[in-house]
Amino acid sequence: MSDANTSPGPDIIKKFVKTLPSGPGVYRMFDEQGNVIYVGKARNLKARVTNYTRYEGNSVRIGRMISSTRTMEFVTTNTESEALLLEANMIKRLKPRYNVLLRDDKSFPYILLATEHDAPELTKHRGVRRKKGHYFGPFASATAVNRTIAALQKAFLLRNCTDSYYEGRTRPCLQHQIKRCAAPCTGEISIKDYQGLADDAVKFLSGKSKSVQADLSKEMQTASEELDFERAALLRDRIAALSLIQGQGDMSAQTVSDADIFAIHQEAGKFCIQVFFFRAHQNWGNRAYYPRADKSFDEKEVLTAFIAQFYESRTPPKLVLLSHPADEPKLLAEALAIRADRKVEVLVPQRGEKRSLVEHALNNARQALGRQLSESASQIQLLEGMAKTFDLDAPPRRIETYDNSHIQGTNAVGAMVVAGRDGLSKKHYRTFNIKSTDITPGDDFGMMREVLTRRFTRLVNEYQPADESADADKDAMPDWPDVLLIDGGKGQMSAVRETLKQFDLPQKVTLIGIAKGEERNAGRETFILEGREPFMLPARDPVLYYVQRLRDEAHRFAIGTHRAKRSKQIVKNPLDEIEGIGPTRKKALLTHFGSAKAVSGATLKDLQSIPGISKQMAQNIYDHFNRS
Repeated sequence: MSDANTSPGPDIIKKFVKTLPSGPGVYRMFDEQGNVIYVGKARNLKARVTNYTRYEGNSVRIGRMISSTRTMEFVTTNTESEALLLEANMIKRLKPRYNVLLRDDKSFPYILLATEHDAPELTKHRGVRRKKGHYFGPFASATAVNRTIAALQKAFLLRNCTDSYYEGRTRPCLQHQIKRCAAPCTGEISIKDYQGLADDAVKFLSGKSKSVQADLSKEMQTASEELDFERAALLRDRIAALSLIQGQGDMSAQTVSDADIFAIHQEAGKFCIQVFFFRAHQNWGNRAYYPRADKSFDEKEVLTAFIAQFYESRTPPKLVLLSHPADEPKLLAEALAIRADRKVEVLVPQRGEKRSLVEHALNNARQALGRQLSESASQIQLLEGMAKTFDLDAPPRRIETYDNSHIQGTNAVGAMVVAGRDGLSKKHYRTFNIKSTDITPGDDFGMMREVLTRRFTRLVNEYQPADESADADKDAMPDWPDVLLIDGGKGQMSAVRETLKQFDLPQKVTLIGIAKGEERNAGRETFILEGREPFMLPARDPVLYYVQRLRDEAHRFAIGTHRAKRSKQIVKNPLDEIEGIGPTRKKALLTHFGSAKAVSGATLKDLQSIPGISKQMAQNIYDHFNRS
């Protein structure tokens, strides 16, 4: 702590205290490089920041934070609840080193019943809620949403086609034939009756499932008594579909309608938080999170910080159940109420069904963290094996594997997959569309040069020295790679070395080439490493299996990206290439001429006669197809 004692941090903080107000607000601490190292909120800014003017009474983590501080910035708020929401927003955006950080914060899928059209559309939704309609969720996975939508179609016969597809129908589509849509597009059902189906779906997803099922049962009984067995059979199938939806979750709740459940478990200095979503008395899935937090934090602090960030861009339900008491639970409830624009209850249940649900979530958190720690230990052993096998200075923290995919040079793409201490890190995967016109079709060396040039140009420009302090997150994925795995032999490796020579690399990068054997058999790969003769690994070596898995993953990712690009190219309409042609003009042209080919052969006069096509636009279209 000798360096900390000589640090100007406390004196710098004292200067700010003199002018601080005694009201609520948010403060930010900056280090010597201008990076935000901590974001905090306070009911009384002056009193809170005063605590940082001395080392005594603070933890080692806080002591390091104080000694690293070189300046501070402040934002005052009207209430402490507003300060908590602002703090969560800043932490998610700035990712300060000393805060609890929510990692892997992907958006959850929702079910949307869009009501902008007379015949509401049932669809999956992610992101900002711009469309008018009823949103149901969140669901823990896209698979759960797709499965539920399919069952809802069977139960309520709601369409899932786009509005443009709907408007263009002249006869019912396949969805109607397989009894998944009532076909309002062609008048098979009136708009009024279809609206009734949509209203039933809203009731069902809002938790009124019993009344909906009771109504359907009465209708089925009436139809049976009237000897309308076809309608009775249809209603029977709809009731069965509703039962399928209700039985999808691994558990249901009698006393909990809408709630999110958070359970936290700590072990070996790591945290796991399991989040379960209950809507309409059903479990709509769960997800495990592993927030980044210093070992000095306790479960209460981590859980409170996590929940604030979790709801920073989401709407909380009416009830939030916790496994551990939150830090300042009343303040958290007030902040969530502001976010939801209604009352939100935050509870730590002690008995009954709610406690059972929390215990179930806690057990899942305990098991998930145990699995992650076990997998991490195995992964560390593999990385240590790589360091020994390939003469690395230390086990690699970031391994990048590259591959290309094309068919005779068309739709060429490069792919990069990333692996580290936690295994494959898919959020760090990248694809590169090969753009250079100087590359001969099928030139794999040229493609690899372009991919690595673009990758390292950006990497060098954005390079920041790694933080080697004791409090740095050693488990976090670094930006700079330790190892590059290249699928290729000596020629490919030479191309890679020549490419990297043009950069003044601030950190060492080890290049490893993987050349397939003469018969291209797995297990007979030859490894190419600078300074060593090409060598092979024993057939059952775990490191060999690991490298093969990374190479195969890069190959899979490259081929998948290439196929997606090729498929998109195949279905692309020539009209899409003309500037100024959007969906409306495109529809007008295709409606009049029947096909893009007919448009290409149209005269200038014919094009000008189309409503919505000006003389200039008609000239642009004509010139596009008659450039010669």
